[in-house]
Amino acid sequence: MDRFELTQTIEDAMDDKGLTYAKVAEEVGMSPVFVTAALLGQMALPEEAAKKAADVLGVPEAEKGLAKIPSRGSLGMDVPTDPLIYRLYEIVQVYGTTFKKLIEEEFGDGIMSAIDYDMDISRQPDPNGDRVRIVMSGKFLKFKKY
Repeated sequence: MDRFELTQTIEDAMDDKGLTYAKVAEEVGMSPVFVTAALLGQMALPEEAAKKAADVLGVPEAEKGLAKIPSRGSLGMDVPTDPLIYRLYEIVQVYGTTFKKLIEEEFGDGIMSAIDYDMDISRQPDPNGDRVRIVMSGKFLKFKKY
């Protein structure tokens, strides 16, 4: 089973069992962001966590695939077409240079790690309509000077 098929099988199992990503993460004992990324094929779960996830899902064949190192960032397209994912892409297109300049002013020449990285997604109540709050925190990695 390839990674796309595995993701479809996982999503079907979740639908059949009425599971949410948050519930699977709780059962696995790991971050909802990390477990969701793994279930969608963008991260590898540790072997024990992969077994727990496969058990919760009732998909024993998922264990090996969930522990396998993925080809990250593989959405199957250059520019995402899903409206929610596209809006995140659009934010980076519009504000990416702003992020870069402000990070460089604060930290110097380097990058924010997407490996040593945390993310939290939450609902922020607002009288004009609830807001999506995304908090990202990545280790700063300074470029080496030779």
